[in-house]
Amino acid sequence: MLGNMFNKKMMEKMQGQMEEIKEKLNNISVTGEAENGNIKVIANGNRLLNSIEINDDFYATANKEQLTDLILTAANRALEQAERVEKSEMSHAAMGMLPGLG
Repeated sequence: MLGNMFNKKMMEKMQGQMEEIKEKLNNISVTGEAENGNIKVIANGNRLLNSIEINDDFYATANKEQLTDLILTAANRALEQAERVEKSEMSHAAMGMLPGLG
């Protein structure tokens, strides 16, 4: 019974820390770029896209297929960065919860 109470407390603590991490990740921005910065996609640390920026001069000369491909490239780069940030934050949190594992 004592073990169950301990496990429940640990789970509640871990859930609280996970919520804190999610909130922190919401406030972290990462950027993926394509075509020398002419297209930028901004995402947060929770891998949600926040905005897409396209340089006006580039937009005027690009075709639909080119824009589509470059937006996808920039979005994938932003999401890759967001994943790295998320993993880093989770790793730091795990070390804080279980310091003997680091």
